[in-house]
Amino acid sequence: MAREQRLAEVFVELADTLVEEFDVVEFLQMLTERCVELVDTDAAGLMLDDQRGHLQVVAYTTESARLLELFELQRAEGPCLDCFATGRVIANVDLADSSSRWPVFTEAALGSGFTYSHALPLRLRRQVLGALNLFTVERKALTADHLAVAQGMADIATIGLLHERALHDQVVLAEQLQAALHSRILIEQAKGVLSARAGISVGDAFSRMRSHARRAGLHLTGVAEAVVAGTLGHEDLQPVTGGS
Repeated sequence: MAREQRLAEVFVELADTLVEEFDVVEFLQMLTERCVELVDTDAAGLMLDDQRGHLQVVAYTTESARLLELFELQRAEGPCLDCFATGRVIANVDLADSSSRWPVFTEAALGSGFTYSHALPLRLRRQVLGALNLFTVERKALTADHLAVAQGMADIATIGLLHERALHDQVVLAEQLQAALHSRILIEQAKGVLSARAGISVGDAFSRMRSHARRAGLHLTGVAEAVVAGTLGHEDLQPVTGGS
């Protein structure tokens, strides 16, 4: 499939999610995955402002990206934090040359196998909701085209989070973002529970829950809640095969 056609499909896919009561966590998870697919990167993570002045990790594509994002928050240092604070893109950061700017983050990122980092804001005008981090293993800068595509997807995500009611009601927006953060915590708990019960990796556990949610037409958060409560057993969550 031509890249232009796939880009069109993905933008439609993202825009199609902009409906009332859409699943914020699933939406942002899809965003990170599509960025890795289309922007020539190896991992992605996304942080949201919890409306209390703190960033929280909400979506990521690999465990190494999740841990690096959490480390960045714990040490209060890194490109994603600077991107959020300024609302500006911080792209094509060669980590081999960034130790003077972010010494602790740089060491951790290089230790995770990444050599380049890119941070893009989730921003609409002056309002910055979070930041998207992209990581690459190969020492290769992103092109202007790739950065434009990534920023375009980040812009759609921002519009999705500010959609309709939130555009007029900041209380609703705060509740929506806080609910997304709580959902992410619940999903992490469910991954651990399912991993222990089924004897599988946390990555496989997440894939099984997500696949089940899609097949059953359920929200991922609802599936996670059922797993934690024990009303949905590991025998009901089948291994993911093919394009499931």
